[in-house]
Amino acid sequence: MPASSSDAKSSAAFHELHPDVQRWVYDQNWNTLRDIQEQAIEPILSGQRDVILAAPTASGKTEAAFLPICSAIANDRQASVETIYIGPLKALINDQFARLDTLCERLNIPVCRWHGDASDHLKKRLLGKPSGVLLITPESLEAFFILRGPAMPKLFQHVRYVVIDELHSFIGAERGRQLQSLIHRIELAIRRKVPRIALSATLGDMRLAAEFLRPKQAEDVLLIQSSDTSQEIRLQVRGYLRQLVQTGDQQESRETSDELAIATHLYSVLRGSNNLAFCNARQSVEKYADLLRRLCEQKHVPNEFFPHHGNLSKELREDVEKRLKEARSPVTAIATTTLELGIDLGSVKSIAQIGPAFSVASMRQRLGRSGRRGEPAILRSYIQEYEITKSTSPEDALRMNLFQTVAMVNLLVRKWYEPPSDRALHLSTFIQQILSLLAQHGGAKAKEIYTALCSSGPFASVTEAMFGETLRSLGKHDLLTQSHDGTLVVGFSGEALVNHYDFYTAFTTPQEYRIANDAKDLGTMPLEQPVLPGQYLIFAGRRWEVLSVDARQKLILVKAAAGGRLPMFVGTAGKIHGEIRKEMFRLYMADIVPEFLDAQAQAFLKEGRDNFHRFHLHEDFILAAGSDSLLFLWEGDEIVHTVAIELAARGMKTNVAWGVITAANIDADELKEHLKEIAGHGVRDAISLAASVPDKLKEKHDGFLSEELLNAEYASRSLDSEGAWRVVSSLMKEAGHA
Repeated sequence: MPASSSDAKSSAAFHELHPDVQRWVYDQNWNTLRDIQEQAIEPILSGQRDVILAAPTASGKTEAAFLPICSAIANDRQASVETIYIGPLKALINDQFARLDTLCERLNIPVCRWHGDASDHLKKRLLGKPSGVLLITPESLEAFFILRGPAMPKLFQHVRYVVIDELHSFIGAERGRQLQSLIHRIELAIRRKVPRIALSATLGDMRLAAEFLRPKQAEDVLLIQSSDTSQEIRLQVRGYLRQLVQTGDQQESRETSDELAIATHLYSVLRGSNNLAFCNARQSVEKYADLLRRLCEQKHVPNEFFPHHGNLSKELREDVEKRLKEARSPVTAIATTTLELGIDLGSVKSIAQIGPAFSVASMRQRLGRSGRRGEPAILRSYIQEYEITKSTSPEDALRMNLFQTVAMVNLLVRKWYEPPSDRALHLSTFIQQILSLLAQHGGAKAKEIYTALCSSGPFASVTEAMFGETLRSLGKHDLLTQSHDGTLVVGFSGEALVNHYDFYTAFTTPQEYRIANDAKDLGTMPLEQPVLPGQYLIFAGRRWEVLSVDARQKLILVKAAAGGRLPMFVGTAGKIHGEIRKEMFRLYMADIVPEFLDAQAQAFLKEGRDNFHRFHLHEDFILAAGSDSLLFLWEGDEIVHTVAIELAARGMKTNVAWGVITAANIDADELKEHLKEIAGHGVRDAISLAASVPDKLKEKHDGFLSEELLNAEYASRSLDSEGAWRVVSSLMKEAGHA
């Protein structure tokens, strides 16, 4: 038993833990377990149920899962991997390894992290004598199946738990469907169900998350949510007017006055403490990291501002993370989503968001990074809007950046988050899993594949007819072949695909060039534009001159320089949920001025409302703009794009921005007639509608799909025919065209 006790630690749940786990808790000087940790002990210890643990960032979710998991393992050791932890990022796995190693060391439970940067010695030890906790990414787990297929049953024979961290980051993505398939295939290999324990900070609909965790059995998943929601939030939305600054130097990065003003304010309020500043694109990260570093140089003070994004080298990213965690000197990381997930960064004073976030859940996740020690969570949001002139577009005149941000803040305060969506077929990932399954077993019958992946697996939406068409498509591309007895095996082209390390990822990985200064790797960059010797770059928050470009080695050598231009990065914006656009409409219709807006943001709010009423959008949904018509639906991106495609299929030229559909060269009355006909013909078949879309290749292996399958995939991923018909019908009814 523990050497000491207290009333705070005398709960029945605490005393169910293994004595050495109890001693570890005392050693942390915890006065009490947190509520989610108390609630998690009994159901996880029992090992009979799938569990979702949902709580804010830094609320002890990892310990909530692993205190009972380690107790269960310590009470009954087995000769195989006993717990599989799956995380979305190598950095998160490294962080969790450091957290778990001290707990597991006391119990003599080995902990092995398995990814490309991990120790080969520990990997060999795990394979020779499987035991303890395995920390792994989905991609590395995929490699297990392909490279060590026959050994899978022995390796995971006695596994007790599968832990999925940051569950929300997987739902709806290719990696999420891959993850579901891999966990299901583990259970097939060892011929039994394994309790799944999922951790997440932001889940808009717990039942949908449960359906993702255990498809077709969501009702059996135990949902545990933290009741700790007492954190104080302090926020400010700051407005900045966009005006170009002419530099006259073609080798210099052009900055606008608003960007300089934002950087100056960030410098003044963040310097001297640890903070995170989030941008929506890697290019913006580089821009503000460069601006802030130059401000430090101008004022002759040490630089405290460093970039952090996925294209930077591991060494540079880990250096920033180490600086934040150790807090020996002040540091602010300018980051993309790379620091949004649950890496422990120590005490972070505040969060900055440059530009509107793409989701309320993301905003909450980022905000949860600050105020970890009883201090308030602080968020400063920086919003840029263009100066209004005669040529200003209606979207810009409506100040939509500002209204989207305020709408998201309002929903955040109400504790509303986007519900997870996993409607897509993910046929690209289906192809990957078919080939992976064949590589694992050396071959399989079609019926066996369908049973494993569809009938009892995560691809239940794939019909037998679609499955047959998929096999024919793979055969046509020589990715698989069929022997005389009906066994399917990987074809010659399939062998080349499967045997390349890039196959392990379900998502597209663009070809990139390595950037190096002397012998030091700075990171990688996709060559979206030609890069030539003598040109200048801004990368890793610093300025460089290109010395050479080696196409064979895909290597760019650089040296420090005064000039610089921002690189181009590939990226996609997230989908905006309909509830955000509805809240924007409510804001336009209201007259309340939120107290968290600064003077310029208040001016943007007034301008947006004034123009909203001047455009008569309070009473109509179509706005004439020259020879074009703008259609305002105030709905989410899927519905908006579906309506735009329906109009395009009727011969119109359409474009979508900010959730607004521009119909070119058509007046309002004619557009309304088209909408009336759309409402009248009923819900359009989404697959036939998808057939009118020319470019449907989006996911990694879409190029191997037939046109028929591409239409089905695009419809499931991008269209909401029922929602589009409902919205158009409602508008027509309100306009008296029912």
